Amino acid sequence: MAAPTKSSKKKIKKQFETGKVFIRALYNNTIVTLADPDGNVLAWSSPGANGFKGARQSTPYAGQVSAEVVAEKAQLFGMQSVDVIVKGMGPGRDQTIRGLMNGGLDITSIADRTRVPHGGCRGPRQRKT
Repeated sequence: MAAPTKSSKKKIKKQFETGKVFIRALYNNTIVTLADPDGNVLAWSSPGANGFKGARQSTPYAGQVSAEVVAEKAQLFGMQSVDVIVKGMGPGRDQTIRGLMNGGLDITSIADRTRVPHGGCRGPRQRKT
């Protein structure tokens, strides 16, 4: 029997002019995700992936470095401008957006989708005396 031949396919890297950047600003970490206009993830970065460990992950500077790394990856896909969606109340919110601008991306809109409690769950019953 003849061995099956492998057909080599050239991987086509898609080009996008616009995209979305999702920022999850947690108290202990900041995760930056790059997506195409449909929402499919193209790249991501976090302070832990960039060499920050422990308490230094929660600093605004760590969020900025992560955003600059994502901005470099976005330019490989040909992105010029992005919409930014922010979730969370961590310390790296604002500095992460500045990191995207420093990385060379134009920001067309910033949306804050942080969850807000409204009323909450029912409290415990009154203690009997």
